[in-house]
Amino acid sequence: MSLVAGSYERFIWGYKLKSRKNPDTLTLSPLFSFPSHLSTIKTVAVAGSVAVSGGNDDTIKIYDLSSSAEIGSLYHTSSITSLALYSPPALSSFPRNLIAADAEGSLSIYDADPFVLLKSVKIHKKSVNSISVHPSGKLALTVGHDDCLAMVNLIRGRRSFYCKLSKEASIVQFDGTGERFFMVVDEKIGVHESEDAKLIFELDNKKRILCAAPGNNGILFTGGEDKNLTAWDTVSGKVAYTIEDAHPARLKGIVVLSKNSDNSGEDPYLVASASSDGVIRVWDVRMAGKGKTNPLAEANTKSRLTCLAGSSIKSLKRPRLETQNADEDTDAAAALVS
Repeated sequence: MSLVAGSYERFIWGYKLKSRKNPDTLTLSPLFSFPSHLSTIKTVAVAGSVAVSGGNDDTIKIYDLSSSAEIGSLYHTSSITSLALYSPPALSSFPRNLIAADAEGSLSIYDADPFVLLKSVKIHKKSVNSISVHPSGKLALTVGHDDCLAMVNLIRGRRSFYCKLSKEASIVQFDGTGERFFMVVDEKIGVHESEDAKLIFELDNKKRILCAAPGNNGILFTGGEDKNLTAWDTVSGKVAYTIEDAHPARLKGIVVLSKNSDNSGEDPYLVASASSDGVIRVWDVRMAGKGKTNPLAEANTKSRLTCLAGSSIKSLKRPRLETQNADEDTDAAAALVS
């Protein structure tokens, strides 16, 4: 299991989650740490042994976790605000596509083997805040600084839906099945049907939410200004459990790590969180309802963390890179999903 975090100080941090002799004890072993960007890192994504990061220096950096090395860069015309790596179920150990959103409201679609730009398309009038790819890989949802929600057809490389929201959303996220999606507006979480975007119900966290990650069986994990790690049951619309004061500072990233490497349908019991004080913690969420929960593993980066991503899947395949600028285009977008 691997975790990658980005920081305000432009450092990238990589860790390997390893088991000790005691099965209930884990350790976060450092893989790498270095100033990979020229300015703040705003977003990271991980799939198998591939990791990517984006920031205010208009650059996407690519890493091979199996060799703990940075292997190349992709250059944009504006700051990178959100990244997603899509892996088909049959190729779950290695990503097929990289989707990148930027501060100009554009979405860039890359083939991940090698990293070649397929299509770049304007989606929002202002910066994209968040992107989520449907489990099918055929479409993505985005929310932007223009107070709008958009749907992107990734096969054709064009926007297929666009609507005005009552207020700017900071996070959009599909659930594991793709049948629902979640949209975060300040301290509110809207649970929507994916088919028609119908609002099923709204969850109130009381304080602003800064990060979210879906689990299995309708569970959604959130964190933010309240410093708690909260698990929502999005079927009943209630809080399933909470790890109170999971960090002494606000949470900036959450990663759900499954118990089994094959990502079976069982409830995950390992969840990682990162806070703005530089600490990364791994939790056994099965203990959340049994009093005070102590982290299974912890690492202190001593930096101001801004984002966290991770994967429980191993891969020995090394990614290949062909550097391109984001303003280049190609008709190869039709080959995105076979």
